[in-house]
Amino acid sequence: MKLLICLMTLLGLGSLSAVHASQDGEVTLKLIETSDVHGCYFSYDFIRNKQTKGSLARVSSYVKEQREKYDNVILMDNGDILQGQPVAYYYNYMDTTSEHVCAAMLNYMKYDVGTMGNHDIETGHAVYDRWVRQCSFPVLGANIVDNKTGKPYLPPYYIIEKEGVKIAILGMITPAIPSWLPEQLWSGLHFEDMEDCARKWVKIIREKENPDILVGLFHAGPEGNKLDDVVENGSGNVAKNVPGFDVVFMGHDHARRNEKVTNVEGDSVLMVDPANMSKVVSEVTFTVTKQDGKVVSKQVEGKLVNMDGYAPDSDFMNVFQGAYEATMDFVSRKIGRIEETITTKDAYFGPSAFIDLLHQLQLDITGADVSFCAPLSFSAEIKKGDIYMSDMFNLYKYENLLYTMELTGKEIKGFLEMSYTLWTNQMHSPDDHLMLFNEEDKGFGRFKNPSFNFDSAAGIIYTVDVTKPQGEKIRIERMASGEPFDMNKVYRVAVNSYRGNGGGDLLTKGAGIPKTELAKRIVYSTDKDLRFYLMKRIEEVKVLDPKPLNQWKFIPEEWTILASKRDYDILFGEKK
Repeated sequence: MKLLICLMTLLGLGSLSAVHASQDGEVTLKLIETSDVHGCYFSYDFIRNKQTKGSLARVSSYVKEQREKYDNVILMDNGDILQGQPVAYYYNYMDTTSEHVCAAMLNYMKYDVGTMGNHDIETGHAVYDRWVRQCSFPVLGANIVDNKTGKPYLPPYYIIEKEGVKIAILGMITPAIPSWLPEQLWSGLHFEDMEDCARKWVKIIREKENPDILVGLFHAGPEGNKLDDVVENGSGNVAKNVPGFDVVFMGHDHARRNEKVTNVEGDSVLMVDPANMSKVVSEVTFTVTKQDGKVVSKQVEGKLVNMDGYAPDSDFMNVFQGAYEATMDFVSRKIGRIEETITTKDAYFGPSAFIDLLHQLQLDITGADVSFCAPLSFSAEIKKGDIYMSDMFNLYKYENLLYTMELTGKEIKGFLEMSYTLWTNQMHSPDDHLMLFNEEDKGFGRFKNPSFNFDSAAGIIYTVDVTKPQGEKIRIERMASGEPFDMNKVYRVAVNSYRGNGGGDLLTKGAGIPKTELAKRIVYSTDKDLRFYLMKRIEEVKVLDPKPLNQWKFIPEEWTILASKRDYDILFGEKK
């Protein structure tokens, strides 16, 4: 689909929103960023049925306050806003005829500019193309390139003028999308390296626009880690290596930052990141001095503003009361019943009713021989009793598709070897930790690695020897059916699309399958997200009585049972 042709024709490579004034003196500009809102539009968690600290409703109150104090406020969103809370899911996939509530809200709040995030791309063309069309401001994406034209699919930058001060805003996304998402979600597009893209467009912006202030609005964190030889978080590289930026607004990594770095020309660049869930916003103040109609000096300071002190905007809530009620009706729909409370807390220490329920549902849906699955939420819980639609967002956090892939027995073993190496410590004595913990906090809590990569398997009987190194941990005894397990046989394996596209490297580095070969291994894919099929399956069976399948265990048990109890207490502050 050719998106926003008329808009881009109007904009050229940018747009001018001008407030003409050429008086000398001091001009104050306030730039405000939200990022990684993840559907937190209302101050209510529709999954856990409780009030929340962050929300666009609270941000709306704060923005109104800022606009009363300052004439020159620029409001920006930095992506990952269409996924997370059920209200986003409802308007993505259920009510597709109304104006998308997210577009309506951002228009109501008078956002000036936005970008796309990877979880926005995850919703698929039909959703994000519709959302972009309905936003009354440009959604930027300099490094999202249309394969047919070789040009950006979205406007690459935007020009705003305030009291004679010209601000250029360049928007980009992390280019690692293909490492996580199936191509059908971003068909017809490719994603350029951020630093290369920035060099190209900064040159164009300088020559064509000659701005007084250059802003980066990048849905990517600062660190230059690589996925499949692609720099996932390139914001820091751009700030340091591409001269010209005054401030780089970041997102994606859910980590709060407000710091200045020095670029290759010795100039200071402010880097800010408000983390996620609308709990905090980035506020950057420019104090610009003009003389003879020209900018002769500028100062920039950033801070992170907590939204706790702002009540939800009552006017906002009144305008969107219908969307609130529609979402409440959606999540309150009963879809079945569960006989026992289940939690992901058990999943780190052995077979768990929570994860094995997902395994069983994946096997039932696909008819596969083996299932791979990890706890997507650190400590999710579904309580005994009626199951409501809200519980489905606890059962399955993301909008992944479900794949059936072909793997050999050897590849299945390699996959599990890497998974449990990410997950478990190599024990040398009964007093060692079973879990592989951080020596320092790296953003995954006590775990050294993210728990959404801790895949176990169902359909096979195996042991995990935590005294052994990677390559020697896993011993697969047989298929769960009783048939022999053959290292050379090709099996059908159920995995989510994140894993199937190479996410977490378990299929590439673990199983040893080249990245370019992964798509060839997919023999089936659902056309809707896995949560939808889990919901339908629960509606069919009506009553769930999940029990651990007990198809694997840690050994030696005389060490691991006691270590499990100690580590459970460390992770959750309670006895196992």
